[in-house]
Amino acid sequence: MAAEKPAPVRVLYCGVCGLPAEYCEFGPDFERCKPWLRAHAPGVYPDELIASSSSGGGGGGDKDVDKVGERLQGVGISDGSTSSAAGDASASKPEEVKRLPGGKVKKKDKQEVVIEKIVRNKRKCVTVVKGLELFGVKLSDASKKLGKKFATGASVVKGPTEKEQIDVQGDISYDIVEFITDTWPDVPESAIFFIEDGRKVPAA
Repeated sequence: MAAEKPAPVRVLYCGVCGLPAEYCEFGPDFERCKPWLRAHAPGVYPDELIASSSSGGGGGGDKDVDKVGERLQGVGISDGSTSSAAGDASASKPEEVKRLPGGKVKKKDKQEVVIEKIVRNKRKCVTVVKGLELFGVKLSDASKKLGKKFATGASVVKGPTEKEQIDVQGDISYDIVEFITDTWPDVPESAIFFIEDGRKVPAA
C-alpha cells in the first residue's frame, strides 16, 4: 500500500510587495502592505502592528515595529515603556540581537578560533582558520601576516557557511597557535580549537 503523500503547503503572498505575508515586515515598504494584510491575512501579525498609522507622522509606526520586535524576541514590555519617548524605545532595543523571519533570535557568535587541516586532491594540504574576526582581528591583515610568517600562500575566502575564513597553504595547524596568541594577545589559547576527526578539540 503506497504511503499517503503529504499535502503541499500553501504560501500566502502579499499582493503589494510580492513576499510571503509573514515576511512583509522585512520588505521595502511595510506601511503599504498593512491595508492588504488587514484584509487578506489578519492572523499573520498582531492587530496593533498592522493597525492604521496615526496622522501625527511616522513616529507611531516606528514605535509599533519596536514593540512587536520586542514581543517576537520574547522580551517583556514594562508598564512604563508605553509612556516613554520614541528615543527611549529605540535606545532600549538590543543592537547585538538579530531577528530572523518567524521571530527566531539569531544568537551572537561564540568567541572562538577554529583551526582545521583539510587535505585536497590527496596531496595538497590547507590549514583553515576561522573566527579571528570575532576578536577584532582584520582578516586581510591576518592573512598577510600568516603568509609572511610561514612563507606560504594565505588568502581570505568565503567558507561553506558564507562566513569569511583564512586558507593557508600547507600543514601549519600546530605551529599556528603560538603565532596567533603572540601576534594577537586578545585571543587566548583557551579560545582556540582544532577540528580532529570531525570533533572540536581544545588547543590548550
